[in-house]
Amino acid sequence: MAKILVNDGMSADGAQILIDAGHELTMDKVPQENLSAELNNFDAIFVRSATKVRQENIDAAPNLKLIGRGGVGLDNIDVDYAKSKGIEIVNTPAASSDSVAEMVLGHMFAVSRWIFISNVTMRNGEWNKKAYKGVELAGKTLGVVGFGRIGQSLAKKATALGMKVIGYDVIDVETDFEFSKDLDSVLPQCDYISLHVPSLGKPLVDAEFIAKMKDGAFLINCARGGVVDEKALVDALNSEKLWGAGVDVFEVEPATNMDLINHPKVSVTPHIGGATTEAQSRIGTELATKVKNFFDGKGAVM
Repeated sequence: MAKILVNDGMSADGAQILIDAGHELTMDKVPQENLSAELNNFDAIFVRSATKVRQENIDAAPNLKLIGRGGVGLDNIDVDYAKSKGIEIVNTPAASSDSVAEMVLGHMFAVSRWIFISNVTMRNGEWNKKAYKGVELAGKTLGVVGFGRIGQSLAKKATALGMKVIGYDVIDVETDFEFSKDLDSVLPQCDYISLHVPSLGKPLVDAEFIAKMKDGAFLINCARGGVVDEKALVDALNSEKLWGAGVDVFEVEPATNMDLINHPKVSVTPHIGGATTEAQSRIGTELATKVKNFFDGKGAVM
């Protein structure tokens, strides 16, 4: 039996798999500042994006055997250091692909047809029918920067809407979609750019990146907040280099950049790309199954 700290929540389906297998789950959240003091009481910890498991936490927990991340990115975990200590790392890279892809499309529709701002102004008693002339997605070109599971899910859905898709990645990807490893050649072609890359330690999208984009294009970020230089994005919107943006993730969360949040050409959501009932159930069951297999001695697959 393993003692598991579920620090950022878990679906009931996933929790039940582990309970039925005889494991002990603690669902009460341990604050980040208390994590080092508590972590050695557990054999495993489950996190989402809120809790960080850093070297100092790992050093304080020699009994820790596994770190599970519900979701794709692992930038809130010191993965290499954990592995050097013999700690297993598992995540759920496929579980939220469709949910995030749908969120991207939601933002694309919102900024293309002014759904986000017209909703607000109507609630203020305004009827600005002639102010919100939008554009159609059909016939437009979508550049997907980062062509993994989420990016390819988005590509399929966008194609069904009549869009042309160009995928970009730094590695070779086997795909039937148009694909390039030359970002500079992709950016000027695209009416929409959607980001699906991990945290890189510095912004990928800065003023230089934006300058290479098509004039009047739209930028969508449902990946990681630090991927976009928020000031450069606001500047590009103000100058009308970019016509709109959809943002689900921010440099600082909870978000504090009110110039971005309140911008009339930006559709914003509070990091909810994977927050669907279906995705949360898949995340919980996938993570629980991997962890159960690990403690059963069957190994766990990243």
